[in-house]
Amino acid sequence: MEVVAAILGSAVTETCRSLCGYYPSIKNFISFQSNLSALEKEKKSLVDLKNKVIEDVDYSSDAQMTQWLQEVEQILLEVNSVPTGITANNGKLCGCFFNCSERYRLSKETARMLKEVERLLKAGDIAAKMVGRNYLTKAVEHIPGPSIVNQTTASQHLAKVMVLLNNDDVLRIGVWGMGGVGKTTLIKSLNNQLKGSSSTHRFGIVIWVTVSQNLDLKKVQIRLAERLNLKEIMEESVQRLAIRLHQRLQKEKFLLILDDVWEPIDLESLGVPQSEALIGSKIIFTSRSLEVCREMKVDKEVKVDVLNDEESWQLFTVNAGQVATSEHIESIARSVARECSGLPLAITIVGSAMRGKTMIELWTDALSELRRSVPNIKGIENKVYKSLKWSYDSLQGKNIKPCFLYCCLYPEDFSIDVSELVKCWLGEGLIDQEQNYEDSYNRAIALIEILKDSCLLENGAHEGTVKMHDVVRDVAVWISSTLEDECKSLVRSGIGLTQISEVEMSKSLKRVSFMHNRIRELPDCGICCPETMSLLLQGNLLYGRIADGFLQAFESLKVLNLSETRIRSLPQSILQLGDLRILLLKECSALEELPQLDGLSKLQVLDCSDTGIRKLPSRMKNLINLRQLLLSRTHKLKTIQSGIVSGLSSLEVLDMTHGAYVWGLKREANDGQATFEELQNLKRLHSLSIRLEGIPSLQNEDLTLIGRLRIFELHIGREAIYFKSKSDDKRKVIIGGLQLSGEWIGRLLTNASSMQLNNCSGLNQMLEKLVIRSIGSYTGLKSLTITKSSSIFRPGGGCAAHDDLLPNLEELRLQNLIKLGSISELVGFLGLRFSRLKSIDVYRCDGLEYLLTCGDFTISLPKLETIHVSSCKSLVELFNFPLQENFVPEPVVPNLRTLKLVNLPRLKTLSRQDGSGLHSKFISCVYHMIAVEQVEVIKCDNLRKLPLTIQNANTMKEIRGNAQWWDQLELEAHNTKLSLELFFNEVNDELMMNVIPQI
Repeated sequence: MEVVAAILGSAVTETCRSLCGYYPSIKNFISFQSNLSALEKEKKSLVDLKNKVIEDVDYSSDAQMTQWLQEVEQILLEVNSVPTGITANNGKLCGCFFNCSERYRLSKETARMLKEVERLLKAGDIAAKMVGRNYLTKAVEHIPGPSIVNQTTASQHLAKVMVLLNNDDVLRIGVWGMGGVGKTTLIKSLNNQLKGSSSTHRFGIVIWVTVSQNLDLKKVQIRLAERLNLKEIMEESVQRLAIRLHQRLQKEKFLLILDDVWEPIDLESLGVPQSEALIGSKIIFTSRSLEVCREMKVDKEVKVDVLNDEESWQLFTVNAGQVATSEHIESIARSVARECSGLPLAITIVGSAMRGKTMIELWTDALSELRRSVPNIKGIENKVYKSLKWSYDSLQGKNIKPCFLYCCLYPEDFSIDVSELVKCWLGEGLIDQEQNYEDSYNRAIALIEILKDSCLLENGAHEGTVKMHDVVRDVAVWISSTLEDECKSLVRSGIGLTQISEVEMSKSLKRVSFMHNRIRELPDCGICCPETMSLLLQGNLLYGRIADGFLQAFESLKVLNLSETRIRSLPQSILQLGDLRILLLKECSALEELPQLDGLSKLQVLDCSDTGIRKLPSRMKNLINLRQLLLSRTHKLKTIQSGIVSGLSSLEVLDMTHGAYVWGLKREANDGQATFEELQNLKRLHSLSIRLEGIPSLQNEDLTLIGRLRIFELHIGREAIYFKSKSDDKRKVIIGGLQLSGEWIGRLLTNASSMQLNNCSGLNQMLEKLVIRSIGSYTGLKSLTITKSSSIFRPGGGCAAHDDLLPNLEELRLQNLIKLGSISELVGFLGLRFSRLKSIDVYRCDGLEYLLTCGDFTISLPKLETIHVSSCKSLVELFNFPLQENFVPEPVVPNLRTLKLVNLPRLKTLSRQDGSGLHSKFISCVYHMIAVEQVEVIKCDNLRKLPLTIQNANTMKEIRGNAQWWDQLELEAHNTKLSLELFFNEVNDELMMNVIPQI
């Protein structure tokens, strides 16, 4: 058989050679079937390699790989056509063994395609392994995560980050926010958006690394190595890995995302090039702590906020399903969603837990549990509470954890007064009690800022307040209710209670809060809380007298807050609280009498503000540890016995702002009444707010008192009404209703930062005396207010000051000065240069023709940011500048930001040429408001011109006025008005006049 086969084969070969012309080609003819099988196998390998390249490689910016893919597609089209060709020609091929021309052609094509496929396989494999090229690493990995579609807040945050990625000056970006707020979701969305725009984004590779709470540098390096396809180095040491990673990253334009960073990371030790070596690369950090972002030296920070109500509801319904929007459930479901306070993690967990629950009782129970901060809903404790507790566990520093937990004693969404918080922390010893009050306050502010930076506290609704996010508060309540140490608390604040449950009052409680409920009466017995340090009862309906037995149950009490209650007196048992440091009785308007408090030997703070007390108990002077006595708005306190306040040797703060008691001067005081001079005995006093009968003579011993005060507010005279200042006003003097012609106020000015003169006569004589007797200038004064005066403010006898008496003046306010023709009159009187002036407010100065007559005294106002002039019926123009041919002044108001002009019927222009013949463009240059951001013109019907140019469009934020005024306004050029049209908002003049406040 072998011989026969050989002969047959030889015959076939010879026949084919004669038919086809040459022998080598017959090999393909005979190997057709095996080539066809090999081609099918290699085709599968090529398809696999192609898919891997498409899936794992960013080939869009590489011409070689793009060309390879095109060639692969072309050959695959050809290969895929082969089976069809064979099938179509099967009959012909089998019907005539020796008619082999078609079979020969297909054999030749198969061999060619096999060779081409093999070439492309080899080329693709070589390209993928080329040194320095990361073809097997996709530029951007797809990272699964929830969508932020329809979440406006999150989309805005994403847009901010995208803008920063395209800013060449920003190399490091910090994205921060509280736990569960969606930082990781945001960055996942960013990552996947970059993946979707791989043909346009600037990075060769985007590397995502989750760092987590316990930093493991090696694990982070391994993740980096994986993304860079450096698998062969993963077993090396941290130091060696850092070197190899650094070498590789220097060759890339990368975006490194370090997600969930809890502590600063040494990027050099990690192997990441520093900013100067990044060359187009960027790093994003996400963290719960702003401080971590700062320590990582980020160039820009983006805070991720919670969702708004509508976004919260949309996310909640996605997770809760259709049941949340059903007719009988939706109302309570919305309440449940609101309890999550916009926190995406909580919304997702709670929504998912309620999915499919159609019984309204289950929803009602869930709402109740959420309001009580009880984590009984499935997933809440493990996925929300414990997640946020990590932020608490990460707090470092003495007493910062108990300080944080103290904040949860206040009701949900409550704005906590920082000064009150400081007192409570001080009372519990959480702040160093050896420090003075100012240092204690500063320390408390530092702690609060740490908590804010960790997203555990946020700004309250009003200045000087803070609050907790509702879910953060829930976690804090949960922590403090389960602790067995010094912070175990019972928190029942703001939930509408009408009585105290004696069952809940255990011996182990350290803090108890029933504040802001509807409790009318306190139990007289049945309670024993021997370890409780803080008891907060403020904001209840307590009336009459507190039972003695109640306070006896709290023998270790250090902080007692009975503010905003209706109590008429305090029980004698309060004197048994020997450890009491803080007693807060603010806004107890029915409280008219205090017991003798000398038994409270450790008392440091007594707050009787807004109470009805009529006198201070005589033995109160024995409170040798009292540091703060707060008696503001005590309108019935008209008598203070001499020696009581001055006997408080540790007193640091005495606040009697807007109180009824007027401190007399020693020279004219009534017998037995406390006088201003005796306050000199209080050596530790640093903050003083009182009313004075007259201007003290301030001899040398009095000056030592004023000089050592860091904060003071002296209301002198019966009409000393304070206008809030924009400038530093920690040292205020307000004089009202006095005849000043014979008075010397220079000693007060020496120490004051703010002075207000209200309805005082004799101002000209007083100013002349000030000019004549002054030695040097009053550098501390930053704010000056003068109201209700008929003085002419013109120096008599040539006594105008040659030097600037108020060189650091930042704020000038003038009201109801009927004879003032121009501020320059006052300027000339006091030699003012206004080199630091930031704000001018003028109201109802009917004789005022010019705001400033710029000449010898005032040429430029380089720091002026705000001009507000209203109801000055004679005002013709703001600046009257007598220009001279050879004099080129600087711009008058180069930094003006806000211009408000209200009810000025004669005002026609801000400035005008006065006949000097100079070109109008020169005038425009002098008065051009190049930095103005806000312009408001109300009832100034004759004002037709403003010195605005097209360049103002770069800084302008808003122009307000009525439509008729805007239509008639003449600007430098037509295109100027067109460019500013976008910023114009129409207002009603008459309505605006009703809301314009007096200064």
